[in-house]
Amino acid sequence: MSDRSAPDRPRPDGGANSTPEGGVGPSKAEFERVIGEGGLVLFPSDTVYGLACDPENPRAIERLYALKRRPPDKAAAVMFFALDAGLRSLPELGPRTERALHRLMPGQVTALLPNPSRRFPLTCRADPGTIGLRVIAVPELAGVAVPVLQSSANLAGGADARRLPDVDPVIRDGVDLAIDGGELPGTPSTIVDLRAYERDGAWSIVRHGAVDEAVVAQALRDDGHFDPATYADTVQAEIPGYEQFQDVVATAAADGWRGGRVLELGTGTGETARRVLGRIAGAELVGIDESAAMLAEAARRLPADRVRLQRARLQDPLPDGPFGTVVSALAVHHLTGGEKAALFTRVRAALSPGGRFVLGDVVVPADPARAVVPLTPGFDSPSPVEDQLGWLRAAGFAAVEVVWQRDDLAVIVADAAR
Repeated sequence: MSDRSAPDRPRPDGGANSTPEGGVGPSKAEFERVIGEGGLVLFPSDTVYGLACDPENPRAIERLYALKRRPPDKAAAVMFFALDAGLRSLPELGPRTERALHRLMPGQVTALLPNPSRRFPLTCRADPGTIGLRVIAVPELAGVAVPVLQSSANLAGGADARRLPDVDPVIRDGVDLAIDGGELPGTPSTIVDLRAYERDGAWSIVRHGAVDEAVVAQALRDDGHFDPATYADTVQAEIPGYEQFQDVVATAAADGWRGGRVLELGTGTGETARRVLGRIAGAELVGIDESAAMLAEAARRLPADRVRLQRARLQDPLPDGPFGTVVSALAVHHLTGGEKAALFTRVRAALSPGGRFVLGDVVVPADPARAVVPLTPGFDSPSPVEDQLGWLRAAGFAAVEVVWQRDDLAVIVADAAR
């Protein structure tokens, strides 16, 4: 490895200021130092060779654009070397989009995302409301903690570089640090437009590249949108004790009902609602769910004169209360810990005095060997029972109790003060 501070070091065949092919890349500290000092780095990504600089340094960006002869109004992506760091830098992203990114990244994909807070404006150029996000995991850059503006290491309109010697000498000689990662796949990243994904699941391929459209489609189709026709069979096959679990949830809801409407969070196909209504004669139920297809199936199965269904996320404001009972089965575990705590506070506010919240869900068991329910990374985020009991107490519930638990399933009852 080398940089401009060591001009007398011999130059390998790959070009100026480069590491020899197959050699160990620079330390995390050296890469971050060059970026932090406003330098340019030529580096191997998981697709083609790229150029990187500080995304918030105007002079560094101007220099990168000039070196590539890139039109000044053309946007560039922000690259991170760990997805969590990228998500922390874009806190306005919704949970649906975050789950999609967990399935796509790190990987050979660039995502176009909404940028309402105009973060990293120097990278966005003419469209500050859109940001490009790229997350890679390559050995040469493991542990790098700083984000970078990144662009392919070619002259504007030129061919992408698969090997370091393929990079134009003008670019190789113009950087402050070059890292040789050997021969790369050679096909640039697939660019996916997710700007409308949070709202309605819409997405499109802007540029075909290293990841096939079918692979992207499968990742985005898996956002918890189960097939209503097979959902019941799927959960019964995947969740041991499912029937008993559902009966305990419905019974706890009925035992605590003192009148008033029932609110269900995450209605799905209506299985829990059907059981609750069967145990509480005459009660009316308001059900919310994010999936229009699941709600359509629930509407087909539930009595129309006793049920009102609406499409909403659990992170959204709840329907206007008050409610005598709030119930949720196998839905809240999709939320992060902070989102769960915030939801519990909203539930408490929506309940009538003496009302009951019944939460049946997947949890993190004290013994990892008891975790038997299949989970999807980036989509399922179960929390320990003790954490949820604490959040419920903090939300203002007067009495909180675990009434049933089996492996990594639990039913919790939280009663409001009368």
